[in-house]
Amino acid sequence: MPQLVRTDEVLDSRQGMPWGGGLLVAFFMKTQFAKKFEEIASVENLLGAWREFLPGKRGKRDVQEFQLRLIDNILSLHRDLINGTYRHDGYEAFKISDPKPRDIHKATVRDRLVHHAIYRQLYPFFDRTFIADSFSCRDEKGMHKAMNRFRAFAHEAAKNHTHTCWVLKCDIRKFFANIDHAVLLGILRSYIPDRKIIRLLEEVIGSFSSNPGVGLPLGNLTSQLLVNIYMNEFDQFVKHNLKAKYYFRYADDFMVLSGNREWLEIVLSEIRNFLFNWLKLSLHPSKVSIATAASGVDVLGWVHFPDHRVLRTTTKRRAISRVTADPKEQRVSSYLGMLKHGNAKRIKNAILEIVGKDFWSDEP
Repeated sequence: MPQLVRTDEVLDSRQGMPWGGGLLVAFFMKTQFAKKFEEIASVENLLGAWREFLPGKRGKRDVQEFQLRLIDNILSLHRDLINGTYRHDGYEAFKISDPKPRDIHKATVRDRLVHHAIYRQLYPFFDRTFIADSFSCRDEKGMHKAMNRFRAFAHEAAKNHTHTCWVLKCDIRKFFANIDHAVLLGILRSYIPDRKIIRLLEEVIGSFSSNPGVGLPLGNLTSQLLVNIYMNEFDQFVKHNLKAKYYFRYADDFMVLSGNREWLEIVLSEIRNFLFNWLKLSLHPSKVSIATAASGVDVLGWVHFPDHRVLRTTTKRRAISRVTADPKEQRVSSYLGMLKHGNAKRIKNAILEIVGKDFWSDEP
């Protein structure tokens, strides 16, 4: 199926300036998801999903209760899926600080098993459609690779630190809470011809809303994949329509680097328009900036300079506070492992003083 891509003002990549014409229409054929609904609903896939779901959850009461009659529960779920009678239950809501307060919604074990069954079939296909520089919730990606990519981009855009590199940094306002169900399902239909799969996805997506017709729950495995599918439309627009060479995204944080500040200002306008008109999203008003890479850019908790990176001050304080309150070996090891990725000798020594023990045995 072809996808229509439109923008009212498209950038000329050579000049970094808008060129006339008003409307650019570009068609390209989207690869189609070839698997059938029956492969998602199969007993074999449900059992595989259970094996992937179980690690780390064996001690949970609801998981233990489901496992007591595991085969009966899986066969029952299989029948409901095949017969089209499966209905998603509600959620248990609770709050976490990670580090800022977040509302988490936990589905039942039965529904989470469905999420895993969907994910293990859809993820390998959709992951191949994503751009290389999308780093969140993907195999062989992650925060550290995103930070290293930023460093490489800054080096290239500054022509080995001989020119000024400007960084457009953006954050999407209330990302998960503002995912539009109709837009998301439209994107999914452009890839998935099997109507039964679409109906199942409609059931899962429609099981939660922060406001009528919008929102995905933090906590669903499917939400991680669905937001990447949603934002892939934006990624493709930035890479192919705006011709941004130095662009990367991690969840709702993204950056565009360039030696031309004026071009980035035009790009910012195009980004706002596309997000609002096509994806019904908006940028966080206080988290949009254009600054030089040399002045220090906050990327995923680290402040990056041309030749080094240091931990964000608030992250340092949080690490000290948490280790002081709960100096468990697992927590300390996690922080010390994180600190290996930048210039953090002082904070490392401060943590080791608190615990009175050297957990980092491989360091001098």
